[in-house]
Amino acid sequence: MLSLMAGAPDWVIQIASALINIFTLLGVFLTLFALMSVLERKILGRMQNRYGPNRVGPFGLLQPVADGIKMLIKEDIVPVRADKIVHFLAPILIAAAAILALGVIPYGRNMTPFTIDGGILFFFAVGSTNELAVFMAGWGSNNKFSMLGAMRAIAQMISYELPLIITVLPVVMIVGSLTPDAIVAAQTNYWFVLTPWGATAFILFFVSGLVESNRTPFDVPEGESEIVAGHMTEYSGFKYATFFMAEYLGMFAISGLGVTLFLGGWHAPLRILEFIPSYVWFFAKLSMLLFVYVWARGTLPRTRVDQMMNFAWKFMLPMSFTCIIAAAVWHYAGRGLRGWLWSLVVVAIVYIALSILLDTRRKFAPRTYRFAE
Repeated sequence: MLSLMAGAPDWVIQIASALINIFTLLGVFLTLFALMSVLERKILGRMQNRYGPNRVGPFGLLQPVADGIKMLIKEDIVPVRADKIVHFLAPILIAAAAILALGVIPYGRNMTPFTIDGGILFFFAVGSTNELAVFMAGWGSNNKFSMLGAMRAIAQMISYELPLIITVLPVVMIVGSLTPDAIVAAQTNYWFVLTPWGATAFILFFVSGLVESNRTPFDVPEGESEIVAGHMTEYSGFKYATFFMAEYLGMFAISGLGVTLFLGGWHAPLRILEFIPSYVWFFAKLSMLLFVYVWARGTLPRTRVDQMMNFAWKFMLPMSFTCIIAAAVWHYAGRGLRGWLWSLVVVAIVYIALSILLDTRRKFAPRTYRFAE
């Protein structure tokens, strides 16, 4: 398409290239959001021995269209004493942050929408605005339930953002670059998830991603049985749908970054399979992680907020720092079998020590109920 503008000034070509990237990115991920919203409900339905959406369109696949129309025509109710500007800007900011984060992920060979030297740093810098947007939603609603939900969400997100960022550091240290393309290129021969420190960091990263995306079993901020809908209590219509969309886009972004950092990005698992387009491998890995998100939602009960915070500060954080040490041991021991074994020893020692110190068997033992006779 840019070949049609061969004689145009450079700044026009740059703007046109940026617009093409933006609209392609939006088209792909908004379509994936619509598809994921219906597929998640159908997968959960099968897990729970029911059909899921099956009335609108063939096999219920047009359900997202019906949901979108419903959200558009619903009345937009804003509390009388709410801060109208802050209330309006919160869903826009949280959706914009998720879309910007998607822009630095390499989706295939030479298919990074916006190549930035510090792409990983940009990803987390943009992602950290989620806390601000959630606080704006709670504060701007002028509602005690919204504010309580917002503060719980912020406490949860900050607690798990630390392990999320720290588990990325070993990859950045080993590669020596903050550029996502360089990290993918470094995994040409082997994926980092196949090393002990990489596997541990990937599991910690994935769990932290569940929390950051407010997904089961960590969807405490919007626990329907406890606190209405968290910071979204006073939102309705399309604003509520924007929050819902931002949650899914954030899930895509975190999963995409996980694929880039630990699962080889767009690389095929075997050299013989490299004839398949690189973006197919990326989206296949992304789909696998998204299925695990849905699987966890259909399987695990919601955790208590105290259990979740204890898990973050007492287990996730020490294990995240352990990954840095294990990666250093692996690197300086030669990156071979010897380094692999020493790295495994470091991870195992810390894991066993934390298990003994935390004594989880006592805390999660079956409860004994005693009744008055």
